[in-house]
Amino acid sequence: MKETLEVLARGERLQPQDFQSLIEEENPQFWAETFAKARERAQAVFGRSIYTRGLIEFTNFCRQNCLYCGIRAGNPQADRYRLTQQEILECCQEGYGLGFRTFVLQGGEDPYFSDERIVQIVRAIKAAYPDCAVTLSIGEKPMESYRLFREAGADRYLLRHETADSEHFAKLHPPGQRLESRMACLESLKELGYQVGTGFMVGSPGQQSRHLAQDLAFIQRFRPQMVGIGPFIPHKDTPFAGEKAGTLQMTLRLIALLRLMLPDALIPATTALGTIAEDGREQGILAGANVVMPNLSPMRVRKKYALYDNKICTGEESAQCRQCLAARMGSIGYELTVDRGDYHPWKGKEHV
Repeated sequence: MKETLEVLARGERLQPQDFQSLIEEENPQFWAETFAKARERAQAVFGRSIYTRGLIEFTNFCRQNCLYCGIRAGNPQADRYRLTQQEILECCQEGYGLGFRTFVLQGGEDPYFSDERIVQIVRAIKAAYPDCAVTLSIGEKPMESYRLFREAGADRYLLRHETADSEHFAKLHPPGQRLESRMACLESLKELGYQVGTGFMVGSPGQQSRHLAQDLAFIQRFRPQMVGIGPFIPHKDTPFAGEKAGTLQMTLRLIALLRLMLPDALIPATTALGTIAEDGREQGILAGANVVMPNLSPMRVRKKYALYDNKICTGEESAQCRQCLAARMGSIGYELTVDRGDYHPWKGKEHV
């Protein structure tokens, strides 16, 4: 396994069966060494700086019906809301004062937010905060919509593929949603010059190690600038309510492999990691992650944006969220940085 890991760290292509063998390795010493290598690789590129993204969850209406998601269209228990443009700008104002230089607008696929409305919001943020990046995470759109958002000033786009296996994708989504469409959107985003983020759930219902190997093989081929992964956590009002959550350990393994594969990628230690383990985000950083995403959404809506159960940080003010994360990062020898945190190709040649 060490030889396979070295091949990965040199930037050479692995086959899905190679990734599967790595994923299935159960030697604790191997993984302790792998986490250390991934941490060293991240520090070689980013030092001990952790980028922050100010997350604004601006609508929990969604036209899609993904079986794992708490804001799915078919959940009548969801308490729906939409933020106004003014409310979004107020979140940005507060975040800017706290040192955020990237704002992530995340929401369900809400038809109310037409292309024109999204364009207006992006332009308003860029006009008020020209030194900041805007990231959109609003699902599958036609290429022309992505083009309009890009021309308005959007810098990045997050669209997790969730699984690179079409049969597994069909088990997680209702008829009408297709993996081919998701992949086509990712290609469109790359073509338009976005910094593109994708990713997947770890431990989703029906997932096997071969599925995770396919995910890693896809990411190695696609080479996104950002990769967001987190454990599957069930939501009580979805068809997957009774399913087991993904594990911390498998998520950390995959973060480490992703860091060795993509030294310069922007990889968050997600809120979901912090939900399944009290120190989950810290462990994510120590496995090679380099981004955290505190919540800037108004307090009154945070519990309503419930993709999964028991989400953390729903009762804290924005300043508390950032201060808490700063202290957590400091406890493991890292610091939050005031920086847009753009993707820059790594020029380093040393091997891990």
